[in-house]
Amino acid sequence: MMSHHLLWHHCLTPSSCRQSICSHRSVKRYNDGVLTRLLFGKEGLPVHSQGDSQSDKNFMDNITVRQGETIFLRCPQREIVTHTAWLNRSSILYAGDEKWSVDPRVSLVTLNQDEFTIKIENVDMTDEGQYVCAVQTSRRPTTNVVYVLIQVPPKIINLERDIVVNEGSNVSVLCQAQGKPEPSISWKLITSSGDLATDDEYLEIPSITRNRAGTYECTAVNNIDADTQTIDITVNYAPTVSDGRDIGVKLGQRGVLECEADAVPEPDFEWYKDDRRFINGLDGMEIVNTGSLSKLTFFNVSDSDYGNYTCVAINKLGSSNTNFIIYGSRAVQDGSGSALGVHLDTYLLTILFLPFLLKF
Repeated sequence: MMSHHLLWHHCLTPSSCRQSICSHRSVKRYNDGVLTRLLFGKEGLPVHSQGDSQSDKNFMDNITVRQGETIFLRCPQREIVTHTAWLNRSSILYAGDEKWSVDPRVSLVTLNQDEFTIKIENVDMTDEGQYVCAVQTSRRPTTNVVYVLIQVPPKIINLERDIVVNEGSNVSVLCQAQGKPEPSISWKLITSSGDLATDDEYLEIPSITRNRAGTYECTAVNNIDADTQTIDITVNYAPTVSDGRDIGVKLGQRGVLECEADAVPEPDFEWYKDDRRFINGLDGMEIVNTGSLSKLTFFNVSDSDYGNYTCVAINKLGSSNTNFIIYGSRAVQDGSGSALGVHLDTYLLTILFLPFLLKF
């Protein structure tokens, strides 16, 4: 290990140097001097490649770790060591058992005749790069070089908020992610069959239709992990009203007309008889709107209630309408749309004329 005299010859005391009492220029000159002594020979000549009789330079296997993990930098020491240090680029991390790095994540693990090991906790991308263990023995200097690779799980950093468009619009949504290795991006519509929408960071939907509305999932993946975020795409379109169903109601009975519309945003409803618009709560009737369904209820049907009705569904993109008929008869219409009274009359006529038909 380096003597304190060599380590601190530009400062009054070791602690004063670590506390940066000495000038920046002095510390830099010191660092440069130590690097020169450790990485170059006594004559100031560069340390040559492995096999040179004057020095050894060993390249160790790369160390690959994930962001947030701890790395251990191990340096073997096979001979009597006079000076040793771990360096990152041009910075000294440890010189012997003296810590030069101000980073609290860096600490000494082992220092003996066989091994010089330090560790760096909670590694980040800034820790990636080349590290050198410089060893000065009684015979020759040795440098051990290792490259640290930091892998970072993907993180989506740019995704638009939920969007609302009109049917027929062109949609383009960007999803960007960071990570190492660089993550791949894919999109899918998760509120349908889950089929892949695209494997690009841009989701492009030309002339979007209502069946392409829903929740889309952007996924960023690398060999470390995956990150997923979603965006809702709402497609507005004008109402389409289902065909109205005519009803037959006896006088004094209750009658209900139902009007259903498909629209985004949900429509408002208006009811008319001929050209007169109904006002809810008047004329012995009630209008109840629930989402895409509107009901017009007559609690006590009178002769004046029979006739033609129109339901109109309206939103900001347009309107649609359908017609109904409320009629009265001696019998209420059955579910197939034919009157029970008509069935009864036909049955009686058949009974009356059957004997005459059989004669022929």
